[in-house]
Amino acid sequence: MQVTVESLKNALIEKFGKNIEKTEILYDGTQLFIDIKREIVRDISNDIIAKGGRYLVSIGNDERAKNGTFLLVHTFAFDKEHFKAIVRTSAPADNPVFLSITPDIPNAGWSEREYMDLLGMKFTGHPKPKRLILADDWPEGIHPLRKDVPYNLVPPAAEDVAYQFDECPGNCSMVPVGPFHPSLHEPANFAVYVDGETIKGCDYRGFMTHRGIEKLCTTQVSYNEVPFIAERICGICGSVHATSYSQAVETAAGIKISRRAEYIRTIMLEIERLHSHLLWLGVAGHLIGFDTIFMQAWRVREQIMWLGEKITGNRKTYGMIVIGGVRRDLTPEMCDELLAVVSNIEKETMVIHKAVAGDTAIHKRTRGVGAITKEDTIKWSLVGPVARARGVDIDVRRDHPYAAYDEMQFDVPVVTTMDVWGTVLVRILEIYEAIKIIRQAVEKMPNDGPILYEFNEPIAPNKHAISQVEAPRGEVVHYLITGEENRADRWRVRAPTYPNLQGVPMMLLNNQFADFPIILGSIDPCFSCTDRVEVVDIKSGKAAVINAGELEMISRKK
Repeated sequence: MQVTVESLKNALIEKFGKNIEKTEILYDGTQLFIDIKREIVRDISNDIIAKGGRYLVSIGNDERAKNGTFLLVHTFAFDKEHFKAIVRTSAPADNPVFLSITPDIPNAGWSEREYMDLLGMKFTGHPKPKRLILADDWPEGIHPLRKDVPYNLVPPAAEDVAYQFDECPGNCSMVPVGPFHPSLHEPANFAVYVDGETIKGCDYRGFMTHRGIEKLCTTQVSYNEVPFIAERICGICGSVHATSYSQAVETAAGIKISRRAEYIRTIMLEIERLHSHLLWLGVAGHLIGFDTIFMQAWRVREQIMWLGEKITGNRKTYGMIVIGGVRRDLTPEMCDELLAVVSNIEKETMVIHKAVAGDTAIHKRTRGVGAITKEDTIKWSLVGPVARARGVDIDVRRDHPYAAYDEMQFDVPVVTTMDVWGTVLVRILEIYEAIKIIRQAVEKMPNDGPILYEFNEPIAPNKHAISQVEAPRGEVVHYLITGEENRADRWRVRAPTYPNLQGVPMMLLNNQFADFPIILGSIDPCFSCTDRVEVVDIKSGKAAVINAGELEMISRKK
């Protein structure tokens, strides 16, 4: 029996009774909000999963000034039924303790650890309550996402602290990878446990360059300024994050943008998908020593970057998506050139596809490598090409349509090889589907209509809205709680790397250490740009961590 938003609401009320304080169906039936007593948070989360929900992300918020509590939100998607379920609960400020849902929904582990660090919330039963976000030398007791902590606070560093990696299992040896490593283009630190050349486990320490964007955008900038910050969360997915954020604000504010603007957003998102998939295909070839693929894929990609510069003024697609629509129109001449470019890319991708499909060396380096089951992929809430390569048929463009995707005809490539090869195949096939969508969008786009709805009206505070966009790497989620003074009270961003990186230890298990780069690279991880470095005195061997300001001072003094 298919679940509907109404039937889910009724079933939960019937089962949990007075422990459900309020339910509300909003935004044309696409979002069900369920306010509950915190004692049932784990039970109701498991029940929603059992009824077909897919875990998205959790949100924590300091609401002491409003009502003396800390808010916790768990979000779930019902993909076939095209709606989201949002479970909200709270705990008093003097006892911010919640039951952990991580033992049953393992991908919630990072979200809960994040709010231990940033908000001082506690989660009983969490299997690994270690520090995640805060730097090793960040002092205890200061939780930067709390409202009473200034956005620019720089506390004195704690002394003699270092992150303790997990113990090496059995008779293994630990091989450190990172935080700076030839195969990692951004800082990330893995402790890889090996028995000979076979990987038996790993531990991860990341977030060394956390930029505090969510804090910044709830204290210093207005709604309309955030898209230009959101699009720089990722070096590739600029239009993705700007669209997802803008949609969340538009949903909360009741803004309906023009159909032409929705079509232009769709075109920009698919241009970005072409760029990302071709970039990744080249990097994947490089990681397994096949630099011919790297050079050819990046040569083809360059055409998209030239096109992006003509449309947006940037070789990357920045500055295009804003609240209320888009900043620039597409002229008939641009559309003609766009169609010519994607036709050429299609022809050249077919040549690369044929070369990749028939190359035995690529098959040996990718088939059976990084394999995990469909069941584990679902259990760990993995997304995007990583999930679709393992038989999980999810795609936000089809399952929760936005922009103009409700009028687009396209296939969602799903394969069942369960490995890195499947990820390669899915991404190549998605290039053809992106081209198909671009052609349809150009053909069907309305010829008139404003491209931008001027957004100047105040939004009522305390409204919640969630927005999803299918990025090239997988689903992006933005959660918004509206606030006072023309800015968000809480803005939560979940990029696709956030869930997928948690699945990497499973992908590595029992593989050869030499395959570490391509297994990690297969999720196309996007870490934050580095903002601190370690300086080593060659004569004394003494090491010190310096911040951006100190680095600037050193450079100025030469």
